[in-house]
Order: sequence, then structure tokens, then C-alpha cells
Amino acid sequence: MSTTRKIAINTGGGDAPGLNAVIRAAALSAINRGWEAYGIHRAYAGLLGEDEIVPLTRDAVRGITHLGGTILGTTTHGNPFAWPVKQPDGTTRRVDRSDELMAAFQRHGFDALIAIGGDGSLRIANELSQKGMPIVGVPKTIDNDIEGTQLTFGFLTAVYVATDAIDRLHSTAQAHERVMIVEVMGRDTGWIALFSGVAGTADVILIPEIPYRIERVCEKVMERERMGRHFTIMVAAEGAYPVGGEPVYEDREKRRLGGICEVLAQQISETTGKETRALALRHLQRGGSPISYDRLIALRFGAAAVECVAKGELGCMVALDPPDVRAIPLAEAVSRQKRVPVDGDVVATARALGMSFGD
Repeated sequence: MSTTRKIAINTGGGDAPGLNAVIRAAALSAINRGWEAYGIHRAYAGLLGEDEIVPLTRDAVRGITHLGGTILGTTTHGNPFAWPVKQPDGTTRRVDRSDELMAAFQRHGFDALIAIGGDGSLRIANELSQKGMPIVGVPKTIDNDIEGTQLTFGFLTAVYVATDAIDRLHSTAQAHERVMIVEVMGRDTGWIALFSGVAGTADVILIPEIPYRIERVCEKVMERERMGRHFTIMVAAEGAYPVGGEPVYEDREKRRLGGICEVLAQQISETTGKETRALALRHLQRGGSPISYDRLIALRFGAAAVECVAKGELGCMVALDPPDVRAIPLAEAVSRQKRVPVDGDVVATARALGMSFGD
């Protein structure tokens, strides 16, 4: 029998719809086994004395499944192996506080940690696991780029938001005979752009996995003109880039992507003479309530993570392998980034429908 009595739960990295559903499922699954559940605020900050650790009682997690964000807070600057410390001169240096974290974890009497996060957070979890911390990871990212799981919760909600935006732009693009470009998130992968572009019947879809040629993109616009279709809808992943070129960064030093839609709009307008407008959805894709399927995946992941703890399956990540949720090694989950297969059926479907990838 499991000797577990007390577990901790944290959320790290960028937020995604469904985080609260995972927290609720994990907390209730633990409570119903007679265990105690606690939430660490702002990833690992609570354990390092820079935020709180709070009990996750039934009351604390009641009515949160449908809520966006995370009741535990999150951060993209919470790596205990490279913790940011402000210096007197205003600069920041990075220090390794992982040993301090391990000691705090033991001091609080936790038997296991359920770490909910994307690839960066799961890499941290894997490193902590290798140091001896009993961890189960839960894959979270709207980008859907984590290896070993068919879907990550939050992804389909982001696709829904992007598809809704594309749907709404069709009518105004047609009315004004414009080219409309929607920029979506995804970092170095094109999952959101591909799924929303196909679902929203875009004419051009640009993704990092298929570098584009701007002349081919403009040819698609003019082809539609010749067919009497005087508007064009495009979807561009934030990490898309031209053949021989590189992605557009709004902050190159921090490697923060953004702005590809504005660059494309100018190039297309200058080449085709068509009025072209750009819309970057940015954090709209992260906010709001998760759709029902993301809630279901998140609840299943939370319950499965506690089941892994009960079975002693640690150093793993829960993953969707339809029809089941199974556990895979954390090291496998962070071994590489899951990218769109360019010969996959969704890309093939888009091409069969006459959609252009600019190649």
C-alpha cells in the first residue's frame, strides 16, 4: 500500500485554460484517498519562502473547474536551478537554489509533487526528479508541443479562440476586399495555426515547420483575385519564417516572438497592391474558460497524476494516448519538441482543400 499522506501541487510557465481543473481533480483525488493536498504559489516560490503554501481543501477547490488562469499563480521566471536574484546595482544574477528547494520540500513533509507545466517547467521537474524529488508531471501548454501526449490541455481552447477570430474576419475582409492576417501563438510549432486555419477555412497558413516564400504567398492572393475572390484570409504562427530567413522577434534578447503579421502585411500590400490588415491575437488565446474537452482532459490528467503517486510511478508524466491516459518517463517527455508532421493528414487535408503554405 502507498505510504503517501501529503502531496504538493504547483503550476509553472505560461498560463493555459484548464489549470484550475487539474488542481481541483488532483486535490480531490488526494483528499478522497485520505491524503492532504497543498498548493505551492508561483511555481516554486512558495517553497523557497518567497510566496505561500496553502492547503487545498474541498472548499478551496470548489467551483474552479470552469475558471481560466490558476488559483496558485504562475511564473516564467521560477527555475530553482537558475533563480533570479536582484543585485544592489539593479542587475539580476542567477543562482542555484535547488538544494534549498529539496530541503524545504522534505521539511514540509511532502511525499510527492504534482508539477503542472509546459516543456520548460517539465524540464525543471525532470531535473528535480533526478535529484531525488518524487514528482509526477502534467503537460500544460496551448502550443501542444510536448512529446508523448496526443494533446495538452489548453490547446483546443486556444484553437477555438483563434478559429472564432478567423470566422469573424471573413465577413469584414469580404466586405472591404482586403487581405486579413491573423497571428497566433505556438512558439516554434504551428499546431494552433494549422488547426485553426483549417477549421476556419483560411486561404494561407504559415507555420514554422514549412518555411514560406513571400512570392508564393502573394501568388495565392492574386490567384484569388483572378477567380473573383477579392479577399484573402491568412493565419500565421508567430514562429513562421521565410525560406533562408528567421522568425520575427519583438524582443530578440529574450527570444520573444511576435510581429510576423505586420511584416507580412507590409510585404503583401507592397507586392500586390491589396489593402492588408494584421491582427495578433496574443494572450487572448490563453485567457477565459476552457472548452469542455479541455476541462475533461485536465480533470483526467489531475486524477491520473494522483493515481501515479499512489502506485509509486514517479519521475513520470501523464499523457493522453487515446482512449487512455498513461504514464511516460519525464525524460522521454522532454527529450524533444513535438512539431507538426509536414506529411501528416491535417497538412494533407489543407492542401487538398487548396490552402497554401507558401511553399
